[in-house]
Amino acid sequence: MITGNVTAQVDTLFVKVPAGEYLLGSAVHQLNPLRKVKMQSYYIAATEVTNRQFELFVKATNYRTDAERHKNAMVFEPGLEEFKWLDDSTAYWRYPNGTTRGNITNKMNHPVTSISYNDITAYCKWKKVRLPTLDEWEIASRAGAKTTYFWGADREEIGKYANIWQGQNHLDPDETDGFVYTSPVASFAPNAYGIYDIYGNVFEFCEGTLKTDPKNRKIAHARGGSWWCSKNACSFFNSVDIGRINPRASFSNQGFRVVKMN
Repeated sequence: MITGNVTAQVDTLFVKVPAGEYLLGSAVHQLNPLRKVKMQSYYIAATEVTNRQFELFVKATNYRTDAERHKNAMVFEPGLEEFKWLDDSTAYWRYPNGTTRGNITNKMNHPVTSISYNDITAYCKWKKVRLPTLDEWEIASRAGAKTTYFWGADREEIGKYANIWQGQNHLDPDETDGFVYTSPVASFAPNAYGIYDIYGNVFEFCEGTLKTDPKNRKIAHARGGSWWCSKNACSFFNSVDIGRINPRASFSNQGFRVVKMN
């Protein structure tokens, strides 16, 4: 299903999602109700956009991210209580956890983070790609499955497929899977379509509007969970849940993957 030169870096490859009728959502999910949708075929990136790819964009355009301009990135370090983040004015995509916590020099194959929805749309315009819609992302994540997870219903299998937080809480560092923060793309097993990190690693922004979105302001949506998500907190590493965030917000657990333009 993967297209492109087999010797190319995996982060340049796209997967074809076939046309068809798909069952999405859940009967018990208010934001994402159970429904059938018809979808034309499309090509989605096999991996999340990496620091290497984003750096090419910045070098070509001299783009400055929202976090660089507004000094408003939110970062994490072990020891914080659940759902607590640090406002770090030094953090941006080259220093996703702030300048005191290292840079991306040896992490060019990790997903780019500390970028906002607005930054992502600028990248997509330059690259002539786009974000997946909410439905496209879910179809790609399920890879033909009708269950909450693309492998079935047993959440305990998540460690094979996703970089998540395995600890009981976030007070102590968790390196159970070899990573405290992001992992290199394609470090874990793919789903049946050959798509990597569709759960965990970083939340992935999507295009779309929910009925519950405020009519007077823009809301961005992200899916799939992240390295921060655990079984006890924000367990969004599945095909059903949908997150909401301000389009100018930048967090060290947010990234994206892209879809080819038609």
